Amino acid sequence: MSGFASFREFYPFYLGEHRDRNCRRLHVAGSTLVLLVIALAAFTGRWAWLWLAPVAGYGFAWVGHFVFEKNRPATFRHPLYSLMGDWVMYWDVLRGKVKL
Repeated sequence: MSGFASFREFYPFYLGEHRDRNCRRLHVAGSTLVLLVIALAAFTGRWAWLWLAPVAGYGFAWVGHFVFEKNRPATFRHPLYSLMGDWVMYWDVLRGKVKL
């Protein structure tokens, strides 16, 4: 992870790439859909539905970045930390630490 010694160091950068409220909302919508797709696949046994999980997650997030933030998603430069950041931010939104 060039430029970042740890996820703790990366996360403030990640939040800075998500200043726009609409971008954060789209991230939360996409992450929620990912969870729903996984649950649907598990409950129905139709594992082929899992291909929709990354489409939903990245699709919503990337629209947020390209349309509202006007930046490149951190996924392109820091894929693992970015994925971790998505879920930490999701949890922070649920706990009220990050506002929508």
